[in-house]
Amino acid sequence: MRLLKVASCNLNQWAMDFDNNLQNIKDSISRAKEAGARIRIGPELEVTGYGCEDHFLEQDTVSHAWECLKDILLGDWTEDILCSIGMPIIHAGVRYNCQVFCLNRRILMIRPKMALANDGNYREFRWFSAWTFKDKLIEFQLPTDVSESISQHSAPFGYGYIQLLDASVAAETCEELFTANAPRIALALKGVEIFTNASGSHHQLRKLNLRMDAIKNATRFCGGVYMYSNHQGCDGGRLYYDGCSCIAVNGDIVAQGSQFSLKDVEVSTAIVDLDAVSSYRGSTSSFREQASHQEDVPSVRAPYKLCQAFNLGMVPSSPVEIRYHCPEEEIALGPSCWLWDYLRRSGASGFLLPLSGGADSSAVAAIVGCMCQLVIKDIEDGDDQVKADALRIGQYKNGEFPTDSREFAKRIFYTVYMGTENSSEATRSRAKRLADEIGSWHLNVDIDSVVSALLSLFQTLTGKRLRYKVDGGSNTENLALQNIQARVRMVLAFMLASLMPWVHSKSGFFLVLGSSNVDEGLRGYLTKYDCSSADINPIGSVSKQDLRSFLRWAAIHLHYPSLAEVEAAPPTAELEPIRSDYNQLDEVDMGMTYEELSIYGRLRKIFRCGPVSMFQNLCHKWCGKLTPSEVAEKVKHFFKYYSINRHKMTVLTPSYHAESYSPEDNRFDLRQFLYNSRWPYQFRKIDELINKAADQRAANLPEQRPEDSDIKSGCGSGTGVVAVGSSNTNAGL
Repeated sequence: MRLLKVASCNLNQWAMDFDNNLQNIKDSISRAKEAGARIRIGPELEVTGYGCEDHFLEQDTVSHAWECLKDILLGDWTEDILCSIGMPIIHAGVRYNCQVFCLNRRILMIRPKMALANDGNYREFRWFSAWTFKDKLIEFQLPTDVSESISQHSAPFGYGYIQLLDASVAAETCEELFTANAPRIALALKGVEIFTNASGSHHQLRKLNLRMDAIKNATRFCGGVYMYSNHQGCDGGRLYYDGCSCIAVNGDIVAQGSQFSLKDVEVSTAIVDLDAVSSYRGSTSSFREQASHQEDVPSVRAPYKLCQAFNLGMVPSSPVEIRYHCPEEEIALGPSCWLWDYLRRSGASGFLLPLSGGADSSAVAAIVGCMCQLVIKDIEDGDDQVKADALRIGQYKNGEFPTDSREFAKRIFYTVYMGTENSSEATRSRAKRLADEIGSWHLNVDIDSVVSALLSLFQTLTGKRLRYKVDGGSNTENLALQNIQARVRMVLAFMLASLMPWVHSKSGFFLVLGSSNVDEGLRGYLTKYDCSSADINPIGSVSKQDLRSFLRWAAIHLHYPSLAEVEAAPPTAELEPIRSDYNQLDEVDMGMTYEELSIYGRLRKIFRCGPVSMFQNLCHKWCGKLTPSEVAEKVKHFFKYYSINRHKMTVLTPSYHAESYSPEDNRFDLRQFLYNSRWPYQFRKIDELINKAADQRAANLPEQRPEDSDIKSGCGSGTGVVAVGSSNTNAGL
């Protein structure tokens, strides 16, 4: 037997915070060594943090990374343990995303990334170049101060593997796990037994199983040990990196870290038997045949032993059942951890939320409540860092510390119901009950006097008095009256967030939380610079359907029973007067349901449909339910309002990324914001297709209906059948 203990890490790094990042790296190495591990893998670009973005273009960033690596090499951190450390490196004037393999205070090899992630949220080609040379390793001259400090002039740089006396190790980096011609294939055929993958993979609802399947399959077909490490936390942007460091052997997961956590460092270890890898590969004749004529791969010889022979005290780790969270749990835990990182790193003293008693703001309140529960649980479990952060943020004194989530919420979470003459007693009471259940400091404010003051000013200036539509006013007046209320709430929210800590003799400020969902952003069903304008938004990329499921789940599992009543209520903005024959409803206002909005969103973003192809696919999807003319009316209505309101996405509050059809304009969904909202060419083409469909029906041509097909929308990812995939929440992962 060749027994070896290996370690992979979840690290909560912060872009450009080199002190924090270096400390976490050292802590993880120490924990790995204490556990007896001989190989340790950390996340991608762990020294700098993955989310440095254009800071990667600064020479300082690369220089500081080398300074941190030198610090590690000068200590005993790498004594008797092979460490893979992620950092940017410039070679011959070109910047690369690299893994640096270090052992016994020396750099054994530098492996630049060969396949860069450059879609969705990723823009690696903006900062890095891919290494494309597979035939050789070059000698990279180390920076002078590093070279002199560790007495090493150069190190091998490029694609290859490390051949130790009793094991062989190679690297993949994040995206390379998912490429068609992955580096590990040739390396496995060449005999490499251990693969490390340093990753920077973000959370997205329902995505984890795809990643875990890829990790299992990485060694299922070629055999081997696969060590996967990931960031975990908010490193300064919209993404939450969701950890789940793991170790796989021959297609089995033998260790798995948490997906969501408040911890800064988490190390997962496993004992593996490399002879089991050799046996697994040798039992497959096709693998042996391909390996027998595999072309040579560059390698670095390292005269060190890492393995142990048979030892009763070292039992190879058994396969474990992979832990998955349901989508409702993901919505509770991911944004909660993201909010905690943002709160503790921003210098703020808490959050303020305009709580309307509706589904969206109630979901945000529940997420903050969940965050408070997680903080108390980690304090009870003995996490000193979480406790120190909670003491500072909650401004505890005289030896006091948080022991109850409701008491902690009272210190760091303010909720405000800002009612008008159009607000109902039902939403007012729901907001109050939920605030009591969570423990927030709740304010009930009537803003009619502020709204009246603005309307009086307008009447003085123009001589015009505005009326709602139900009172005989025009659409222009009706919309203006709604927007005034919404924008007053935004101004009041920011005023209270800055002053309420002072009112309560506390230092600092509160962050304003937004609560618009991904579907409202897509349709533009929000007032520009209303309460959707906030500091951050934990649900801005979550669909309305998912939020309602979350509310039902949270009512039970987070112990906030009033959420069941919130979920059951029809969504309404309550910006127009309530009459016996009229009650404002969101879906009526929008002219489409939230379910339809999710379908439009997937077709537009995930399946890259313009108006014509969306119409064609929806004709198939809704065949037998709607005529082509009715489908066309819906598609045209959506694209009209999507394009009219696209400008709102340019100022969308920074939101937690959770959904693959998010319209977020910052870097995920890059499109113009000035459209010809009449779409004359595209809509004319749709009309031509309607006429063609009418001719087909007149000719009695056979028509296949969806129920005649064996394909159901719940199966697979739906990416091969657009009409089916438009309803599939797994599409686009």
